[in-house]
Amino acid sequence: MKYKTMNYLLARHKVADFSKWKPVFDAHLPARRKAGANETHLLRNIDDPSEVIILFEIEDLKKARELVASDDLRERMQEGGVIDKPDIYFLTT
Repeated sequence: MKYKTMNYLLARHKVADFSKWKPVFDAHLPARRKAGANETHLLRNIDDPSEVIILFEIEDLKKARELVASDDLRERMQEGGVIDKPDIYFLTT
């Protein structure tokens, strides 16, 4: 039996105001879909609700890396009020 691997992208950052960040994040869905990044979990830290953690399944590692490095994503993060440098992890099973 061949074991199928799955790739993931885990992003963590803080936002100034979650209620302002979330609509900007939602509006960016077409770009994430185009890059093959499918959100599986959107989480907030219980002790610090400004900290957001998002887990995506990724179909194409190259496209996901391009998305993370894109000016478009940086602009959307700024627009949404991300207030620290995001931590980005590419993971696999």
